[in-house]
Amino acid sequence: MTDLAAGLAKKVLVTGSEGFIGSHLVEELVRDGQSVRAFVQYTSRNDWGWLDDLSADVMNNVEIVTGDIRDPFSVREAVKGCEQVFHLAALIAIPYSYRAPLEYVQTNVVGTLNVVQAARDLGISKVIHTSTSEVYGSALYVPIDEKHPLQGQSPYSASKIGADKIAESYFLSFGVPVVTIRPFNTFGPRQSARALIPTVITQAFSREFIELGSLDPIRDMNFVKDTVRGFVLAAKAANLDGEAINLCRGDGVSIGALVEMIQKIMGTEKEVRIAQSRLRPEKSEVVRLIGDNSRAKERLGWQPRTSLELGLRQTVAWIQKNQRYFKPNIYNQ
Repeated sequence: MTDLAAGLAKKVLVTGSEGFIGSHLVEELVRDGQSVRAFVQYTSRNDWGWLDDLSADVMNNVEIVTGDIRDPFSVREAVKGCEQVFHLAALIAIPYSYRAPLEYVQTNVVGTLNVVQAARDLGISKVIHTSTSEVYGSALYVPIDEKHPLQGQSPYSASKIGADKIAESYFLSFGVPVVTIRPFNTFGPRQSARALIPTVITQAFSREFIELGSLDPIRDMNFVKDTVRGFVLAAKAANLDGEAINLCRGDGVSIGALVEMIQKIMGTEKEVRIAQSRLRPEKSEVVRLIGDNSRAKERLGWQPRTSLELGLRQTVAWIQKNQRYFKPNIYNQ
């Protein structure tokens, strides 16, 4: 067992376990000797998302429980018998939130309510709740620390603000031990093309040009292994109840510069075209996200270990081997 696992609960639940970050977290927890229960959204095909791609030596140590985060009964059954909950289940695509805002409220806000209510009823020792840097909106100052105002510039970010506040209210009202982890833009293997980096890579592999939205926004990019390590350290650390903690590099890169870096790594020089359909509404676009990771360093002993270039190289290599998962000619919202 590694140092990361020391101090973790004996039985942990991961909601959103079948997703991008969730599957990496499950993998890390198992390899560190934890007893993991993975809460997976029910489908009639028994589709377990990215968990289906994990090795047998990992999955042989994972208990799968299917259900729906919006259903309090299935959430309660999943939480029962666990000591800690990593709550990652959420709808996260911003463009789709313009089309289906109610679904985001039901999944992100009501889903979080179901988790913290079950944690309250069942005496869970810690809930690690997942937020997002999008709750800050366009920066009023940089770097963005955890005291920055929250601004709902999309239905997605508004739903995550609501989820954060539900989690906060259960700590303040009922003493539920909740820690809010706020990752900035995470990337890496298994991320879908609804995100920027896989969109660029998959188009560069298969199309004559790359079609994107605005190239001007600035983002603070974290490799997924670093983000997952932050979650595990938060589960290990004491005296964090009620806190929010940013996971970020502390520097930013524009989308345009990121595209140039990716193309250099891939050895391509594809034309980049701006598509109106990929542009956010003007007042909804978050222009600049650069985080302050001082609290993560102080409270978790965390800082990113993977350089942006190394993370991009690993992501390019993974996508090159797994292009069957992507549809680069379709705008994945």
